[in-house]
Amino acid sequence: MDEQVEVGLRFEKAALAAARSAHEALREAGATCATAESLTGGLIGAYLTAVPGSSATYRGGAVTYATDTKATILGVPEDLLAEHGAVHPDVAAHMARGVRRLTGADHGVAVTGVAGPEPQDGQPVGTVYAAVTGPDSHTQVVRFSFTGDRAGIRLDTVKGALMLLRTAVRGDVTGNTRA
Repeated sequence: MDEQVEVGLRFEKAALAAARSAHEALREAGATCATAESLTGGLIGAYLTAVPGSSATYRGGAVTYATDTKATILGVPEDLLAEHGAVHPDVAAHMARGVRRLTGADHGVAVTGVAGPEPQDGQPVGTVYAAVTGPDSHTQVVRFSFTGDRAGIRLDTVKGALMLLRTAVRGDVTGNTRA
């Protein structure tokens, strides 16, 4: 098997494992989630819905690839987008809150970043912000700095966002898990 294909399959298996883990946490908590995606273009939702029984925990999502759709669909403030661009922690936070509000989910997870091949909004390729907001309206944002090609950065983003979701559902903002 070609080495690049092997690496791709490992990335895909890891993303699917992250989706299963997120669903397990959501099921145990009796909770639901929704996704707001930019650079992943719907991949997080695709991996979540690849898990059998996902309809019990996944409400849906919004792919807001273009900057203006983050404002019109998810309610990200236009002045924030004008000042900082789409690749910013506050944008990710607003996206997560917006998709939660839009779908009625318990948890909203959002990603915005630069998959490449060129930098965007003054941010280097591989810069990704993931955010999760929960029923208590607390929002956690994490900055990732991924390396690799466009496909790898997008799959790393899926894994990172789903692991962040799982941590938020199971524990507190420091990652401590509940018994």
